[in-house]
Amino acid sequence: MKKNLILLLIALIFGGGFWYYYNMVYQKLPDQIGELNRKIHLENEKLISAEILAQEMRLVAELIERNLATSAQDSLAEDASIPFLNYVTTVLRDLEIKLISLEPKKRRTQVDHIKTPYAMSVECTYEEFGNLVTTLEKSERLITVESFLVDNGLRKSAGYEKETRDPADHVFEMEISTLTLIKRQ
Repeated sequence: MKKNLILLLIALIFGGGFWYYYNMVYQKLPDQIGELNRKIHLENEKLISAEILAQEMRLVAELIERNLATSAQDSLAEDASIPFLNYVTTVLRDLEIKLISLEPKKRRTQVDHIKTPYAMSVECTYEEFGNLVTTLEKSERLITVESFLVDNGLRKSAGYEKETRDPADHVFEMEISTLTLIKRQ
């Protein structure tokens, strides 16, 4: 009987020791680790956000650099810029859009920028027009679509004019502008 009592007492001491270790010592480490993991996760989110902002700032700086002229007489700021006209015609050719007309208008000069408007007429489908607008606004040049007007041919009567174009194609009259930033001296 004494042996059983001693074994029971040893079992209770070991059980109490294990209970104390599990509840008082062991339990705190996973809580601390969990808290540290949450802090690491928050800091990683901040780091990723900072990296994204740094990337966007670099892209904005490159965009400004590509559209920055040293003066109002710079080739980038001139009316009917040949590189810009070449870019537009290349985009139209790539998108298989028929160019009807493209004419520069009088530029508007401000202290810190020059806005050069262009009147453009194209013949294409609605989808092709959407691709054109998207491509122009994603350009390295600062290009803005100021306005557009769609002539879908519904006003024309069938007796006056023979239809020579695809019925899905429409004439789009657009006014686009390029923006050139002027470097202050």
